[in-house]
Amino acid sequence: MNKTLSFASTAAGLLLSLTCAGAQTSSKPVSLGQSHFVSFGTNKIHYVTAGKGNHTIVFVHCWAGNSGFWRKQVPALADKARLVLIDLPGHGQSDKPHTQYTMDFFASAVLTAMRDAHLDKATLVGHSMGTPVICRVYKQAPEKVAALVAIDGILRRLNMPAEQAEKFVATFRAAEYRENTRQGMGAMFPVPGTEALRDQVVSELLATPQYVMVGAMEGMFGADQPDWDVKKATVPVVIINAPNPMWTDEYKDYVRSLSPKTDYRLIDGVGHWLMLEKPAEFNTALIEMLRQFDLIAK
Repeated sequence: MNKTLSFASTAAGLLLSLTCAGAQTSSKPVSLGQSHFVSFGTNKIHYVTAGKGNHTIVFVHCWAGNSGFWRKQVPALADKARLVLIDLPGHGQSDKPHTQYTMDFFASAVLTAMRDAHLDKATLVGHSMGTPVICRVYKQAPEKVAALVAIDGILRRLNMPAEQAEKFVATFRAAEYRENTRQGMGAMFPVPGTEALRDQVVSELLATPQYVMVGAMEGMFGADQPDWDVKKATVPVVIINAPNPMWTDEYKDYVRSLSPKTDYRLIDGVGHWLMLEKPAEFNTALIEMLRQFDLIAK
């Protein structure tokens, strides 16, 4: 990253590549299927099940998001696979303890929900921060993963100086974090006509406790945290991205080298919220890619 860029531009770029929130039509939880709660240590995790079939897809939302983020995907996929939508700890209807919100903590929560749902193996779909989470699931329990699907999320840890990372995270520790968040969100909606969605996203994002937001950022950027680089995978790796300068030819070559079964696609005319901005186009691409590797019903 060019060191001459202002911190505001740097933060906006990082937000664009790594953050998101579960946009809904109101502040009430969206009913997407059957609701479940499972114990996770001394707390509870919430997840939703829908659909049916011999294949299973687990959806993992992004930073400050919730399971309702995938509301446009459930109707399109419910007749093709069993769907499990998870509220990560600290998010949605899951408990929100004061703890370290690391990627491994989130990954363990995903595995707990999968066990409670009696899933032997599933395709994992992660959006933004959900991508490092599913990568850590694959690290912890590769036998549980049928495929990795990254939605506008980076499949390797960003190489950035610790000082720069700390400065970025500090914007969410600040007393004015709400205003900082509102300003940062503007960079995530470059396409005209998405202002209403932007307002929904900001509302949902700011419903997440500040300590959870900060903890998750520290979990991604903390120097003491392990990377989430897959390096090599024996399962299909599927990528659907929005236009972003960080998706260089070198990065595309990298992700294609991860597995002998890969597919990489770009959806034009969208921002970071591609599955909500163009749900029909996104769902068509996702279904085609999953069918290519026999991960959903034909």
